[in-house]
Amino acid sequence: MGTSYISQPIEDVIARGRMHGRDILTVAEIAAELRCSKAHVYNAIAGKVEGVSPLPAISMGRRKLVRRAALEQWKTTNESCGGNDRMASSVIDTVRRMRETVHA
Repeated sequence: MGTSYISQPIEDVIARGRMHGRDILTVAEIAAELRCSKAHVYNAIAGKVEGVSPLPAISMGRRKLVRRAALEQWKTTNESCGGNDRMASSVIDTVRRMRETVHA
């Protein structure tokens, strides 16, 4: 059957995916690359991880697959600069509310 990634070092799993030029990644490969659990990857796909957008995935029944390009874009999109994104969002909301009050 398939290869078990659980017993292999993270670096080996990541290198194997890059070496074979895989455009489609499994949850185990993503977890190894992000250095997190498979459960956390499933939660990211489901949009249950606070502070990041959902990870785009291809569903094949219960199995989830992610394109390499989608993962790279997701990582870039969700990079944070020390929480400034939340602060900017809060400031924008405050200004919007102030405008609504003035125009009401």
